[in-house]
Amino acid sequence: MALQAQGSKKHPVVENGVYRECVSYSDGELLQKVLDIVKKEKLYGKVDEYKKVVDFRQPEELSKILDLNMCRDGCRTRGEIDEVLERIVRHSVRTQHPHFFNQLYGGIDEVGLAGAWLLEALNTNQHTYEVGPALVVTEFRVVEQLVKLFGWTSGDGIFCSGGSLANMYSIVLARHHLDPDIKKKGLFGRKPLVILTSDQSHYSITKAAFWLGFGLDNVVSVVSDTNGVMTGEAVAEALEKVKKEGKQPFYVNATAGTTVFGAFDELEAIAEICAAEKLWMHVDACWGGATVLSSKHRHLLKGIERADSLAWNPHKMLCAPLPCSVFLVKNE
Repeated sequence: MALQAQGSKKHPVVENGVYRECVSYSDGELLQKVLDIVKKEKLYGKVDEYKKVVDFRQPEELSKILDLNMCRDGCRTRGEIDEVLERIVRHSVRTQHPHFFNQLYGGIDEVGLAGAWLLEALNTNQHTYEVGPALVVTEFRVVEQLVKLFGWTSGDGIFCSGGSLANMYSIVLARHHLDPDIKKKGLFGRKPLVILTSDQSHYSITKAAFWLGFGLDNVVSVVSDTNGVMTGEAVAEALEKVKKEGKQPFYVNATAGTTVFGAFDELEAIAEICAAEKLWMHVDACWGGATVLSSKHRHLLKGIERADSLAWNPHKMLCAPLPCSVFLVKNE
């Protein structure tokens, strides 16, 4: 599409000696149009049940409907552009719809959407204080509150792009905590380091083990019970087997809210074992972490305060925009 961000309604463009007019928007008009569509289609908050979750089309048909081919002619009228925007919305999944059950996240509310838009408009980053002073201070403050929320008296953390990365951070820290020299010398010439995790855990644990050089053979899948729970007893048995094989366990991943069952592992019992064996305990609370805010269900997280680290995705239950993931550690 040939869009002009400012100027008059029509803006002349010369191509091969021929004048033609491109669609033009004055300052803020396109943003206002998007806002109008969002409000009209109610893309935040509660959605009426009678509306479709998605106006579904097969890929070939949808490609023709959207007509997103690039060309020099672009769109000649505002109506054409408006229609393209509305088609994108019409054929997208409404994740906030009460009948949307496909994945472990939901839609956003007006507060979350407003915050996301403001951040996009600022067009900066928080990798250094120089370019994002207000954002850096805000992140520190929010992390400080979250650390207390999960029962730690001190701690640290960072927001990151998804639970998979947060889980991988935990393994990196656990490895460094075990032996800082690995940073320079690598994993060569030592016993294989073993990760223990439930057979119901998220695939990001095995993915991280592959990426970080541990090898999938050194990820022990601990058998869960009939409710999908990894028990302390099962962890203890798995540890004994690992030791007999001459390998070195160093990390246990417990899950608070598994992907299929929604199960919560026995955090208290697992914490006891990790403390006795001097193992790093991580809790993947990406889904179930929100129960920390519930007086009725918070007991499911009993023992999480004894973990060394945890991952949580506020976008799954708090209506925060995707992706909103936090990695927290007990120590500063």
